[in-house]
Amino acid sequence: MADFAEITYAVDERVATITLNRPEARNGYTIRMSDELGAAMDRADRDEDVRVVVLTGNGKDFCVGADLSQGGFDFDPAHGPDPEWQEPAGRCAKRVYTMNKPVIAALRGAAVGGGLTITLPCDYRLASTDSKFGLVFTRRGIYPEGASAWFLPRLVGMGTALDWMISGRVFGADEALKKGLVHSVHEPDEVLDKAYELAREIIATTSPVSVAVTRQLLYRMASAETPFPVHALDSKLIGGLGTSPDAIEGVLSFLQKRPPEFGMRVDKDLPPYLPWLSE
Repeated sequence: MADFAEITYAVDERVATITLNRPEARNGYTIRMSDELGAAMDRADRDEDVRVVVLTGNGKDFCVGADLSQGGFDFDPAHGPDPEWQEPAGRCAKRVYTMNKPVIAALRGAAVGGGLTITLPCDYRLASTDSKFGLVFTRRGIYPEGASAWFLPRLVGMGTALDWMISGRVFGADEALKKGLVHSVHEPDEVLDKAYELAREIIATTSPVSVAVTRQLLYRMASAETPFPVHALDSKLIGGLGTSPDAIEGVLSFLQKRPPEFGMRVDKDLPPYLPWLSE
């Protein structure tokens, strides 16, 4: 997809910025936006010039959730969806989950419903002092989406997840920070700059292959029933470091007190035995 209608996509200094771009509708989430977000994440993940993705919104709000005026379905509600149909927020959330590149959400104003659930798989969520969050599904007589019932308890614990999802109440940046939903809070005109600052630090100091493996290790293995399968995979990974150019460079740059110059590529240098590569 060369051009987008409801988002924008730009790459600068190895950072891909994906911006929800329906400010006249407070970036209300639509089927098309969902599909465009998936296509943009695909593009960023496959571009070796991109190291980090920043996800943000145009205007004073990140996203107020589903644009209810658009109906929310890409099928005839009277007949129901095909068995393979997937709800729109989850389409985006799953693609973020499978990313090899870190994703930083820079949020200001409202991030409600699907406007919040699509950010839950992001590696970082930076909020502004005017941020408002809400998983308001029960107050609309609908159900949680975006696989949020899986992501949210892992971020904030089951007790907080139950409170926010059962009540459907809206809460502010201070509570989000205290409960661990967001990593930091900034003035509204500073949050995007802080996201870029974080992105630049990741680019300058980390190996892209190491980041890709580590990100997926955390997501794929943290819920294993025991540590034994995790340690088995760790052992394969650590056992191969003796021939890893990035591992050698990382040690040398540390000893020589200079910035690292990592040369391994995500598109061809991931360990071939990683169990999730088939996805």
